[in-house]
Amino acid sequence: MRHIERHRTNRIGWLRASVLGANDGIVSTASLMVGVTAASASQSNILLVGIAGLVAGAMSMAAGEYVSVHSQADTEKADLAREQAELNKDPEAEQRELAGIYVERGLDVALAQQVAVQLMQHDAIGAHARDELGISETMNARPIQAALSSAASFAAGAALPLAVTALAPAATLIVWVTATSLVFLAVLGAMAARAGGANMWVGAWRVTFWGALAMAITAGVGKLFGAVV
Repeated sequence: MRHIERHRTNRIGWLRASVLGANDGIVSTASLMVGVTAASASQSNILLVGIAGLVAGAMSMAAGEYVSVHSQADTEKADLAREQAELNKDPEAEQRELAGIYVERGLDVALAQQVAVQLMQHDAIGAHARDELGISETMNARPIQAALSSAASFAAGAALPLAVTALAPAATLIVWVTATSLVFLAVLGAMAARAGGANMWVGAWRVTFWGALAMAITAGVGKLFGAVV
């Protein structure tokens, strides 16, 4: 019987983009509104600033993720094209190179050569991509997936402090936005850690600490300059 194991590495691409987007959405939007509130802006103006920040941030996250991940994808394609050209030119040398990799990983020379021969007969470029270049299907760059995940998660994260701002009393707006945003960040950190198989308490604490620091600095800047929107 085949032993089926559930691994989490296939989640790395979308999980990284989603966590980054949601975390940035909560932190940047909450920090923006806390800073503007500290500068004595009205609640309606704070909401306007928050909505503008949500839209701009989501578009920025999507564009940034798409460009950066697409650069990774372009590099992978260029490496694969070069490897394919080397395979076409001198397959014996590439077979020896692959066998050498397996020897370095612990196989004896005869077995390494046998494995290299069989893998190259089955899928030469796939074997070299995986074992020489470190490119696998699980870790492949997916620009569109990363862009959509980041934009959607940023908008979802930013919507949370925006909703609190719309509902909270104006007199205690900073307290409400700060407190609830820290709770949102803690939950996000715990969920991301659980999805990735890490310690939930460590994940929650890490995200909450940096979020609190960002909001504190932004509030200090807003209070210092006191600019009214």
